[in-house]
Amino acid sequence: MSNVLVIDVGTQSMRGIIFDDKGNLLIKEQIKYKPYICKESGYMEQSADMYWDVLCDITKAIRDKQPELMESVIAISVDTFRDTAVLLDKDRNAVRNCILWSDMRVADTSKKLPFKQRFLFGLVGMSRPIKAIRRRVFTNWVQDNEPEVWAKVDKVVLISGYLNYKLTGNLVDSYASIIGHLPFFNKRRRWLKKGELLFPVFNLPLEKMIPLCDPGDTVGTIDEQIAKITGLKQGLKVIASGSDKSCETLGGGCIDRNVASISFGTSSTVQFSTKKYFEPETFMPSYPSVVKAYYNPEVQIFRGYWMISWFKKQFAQHLEKRSEETGKSVEELMNEEMEAIPAGSDGLILQPFWQGGLTHPEARGSVIGFNDWHTRAHVYKAIIEGIDYALREGLERLERRGHQKIDFITVSGGGAQSDLICQIAADIFNKPVKRVQTHETCALGCAIVAFTACGVYGCAEDAVKGMVRFVDEFTPNPQNVKIYDDLYKNVYMKLYKKLQKLYLHMDKHNN
Repeated sequence: MSNVLVIDVGTQSMRGIIFDDKGNLLIKEQIKYKPYICKESGYMEQSADMYWDVLCDITKAIRDKQPELMESVIAISVDTFRDTAVLLDKDRNAVRNCILWSDMRVADTSKKLPFKQRFLFGLVGMSRPIKAIRRRVFTNWVQDNEPEVWAKVDKVVLISGYLNYKLTGNLVDSYASIIGHLPFFNKRRRWLKKGELLFPVFNLPLEKMIPLCDPGDTVGTIDEQIAKITGLKQGLKVIASGSDKSCETLGGGCIDRNVASISFGTSSTVQFSTKKYFEPETFMPSYPSVVKAYYNPEVQIFRGYWMISWFKKQFAQHLEKRSEETGKSVEELMNEEMEAIPAGSDGLILQPFWQGGLTHPEARGSVIGFNDWHTRAHVYKAIIEGIDYALREGLERLERRGHQKIDFITVSGGGAQSDLICQIAADIFNKPVKRVQTHETCALGCAIVAFTACGVYGCAEDAVKGMVRFVDEFTPNPQNVKIYDDLYKNVYMKLYKKLQKLYLHMDKHNN
């Protein structure tokens, strides 16, 4: 039996996990990060060096606790959250803090794109969505607001590429990690060329991009110096994997055509695996999978289960004392309150656009149907249901555009640990919902990539069969399905069109 070490870099914490080749979690070490560096309201930054320091603390802790287990590891692989760049100078030092994917600042878009781009984007009705993309290119914000910093930038990498470099000295990243506001051609799995349509949108010189490799390639090995710093053994292989969501999809067992993966994480998503490339929305690409030759078309609900953290902070602080007394988390206590609320939250409907998407950048969150009998628990359940309505809409679009019928769903992320939340999903989607043997599905998917790369399994499909086990299944409740189907089709699906003009007007007052 062989083991691999996965470094799972999340938005709020990092985990070091060792898996064996049967998918069993042998040890887990987790460290939560320091609070975000917020110079202004809505700004969210972190030091790139902080991520490296935490990685070293985790690997050393595992070495101290179980040195023999650490010696049995045949490879290490890193998966990270998406869309967060590290700006490096010629000496490969970060020139400023990372601007996180959840940061709310926007870049100036007053400088016009070339005529060709303006004409073609206007022709297909995508001028506003393209403007929304440009506003989120944080490297453009740095160029405009910190020119003295930008003058020092030699390379632009994501967190994954930075940590690969720190481990091996090789500045290279997997194409399955390149998900963000960078000039990347998803269909071809390469950087965009200067003459291609979307290249000017990102305004990034190609010489600032780094070489890309396949997921499963060996990035390098641990040398003597890094072995001393990290506690990893010298000569250990570092395997390229990919983004957290793609690893999560694989770790949830989602590789066959009839299964979709839903992540109830900080950013909630629905994906499936396919060898056919298609766009879930115009100019919204399918992302390269951590499995070679596959793509992961995705619909994302920005700040999805972040809304639960927001709700807890704003409306459930009184439960903290009961949490200390009972040993249950605040989330568990909120779920217990929610259990008494009927399907449909007694007519309370929520649209979870806390942050607008590509084709509806002006959208906002909305709640309709308030009455005097609604309680805090009703609002909480309406949030859960609203996220599921949005994900159902996304999945139905993916099925139509990909000509792929989904029979059941696998779930991951913090929310998936709740039986009640899984049951609500089964009822709203009207499909069986399955959970695998660990909620650390992202790390499990990364481990599958590493074991396949090391030859323990001949292919990813075999690795999934050997390492992923469905241990829980939630089947739709016909009575609840009927309620949810009516509310979804006759209320939720009509909300956005009815509110769009109001959103556009309100956008004028958005600071």
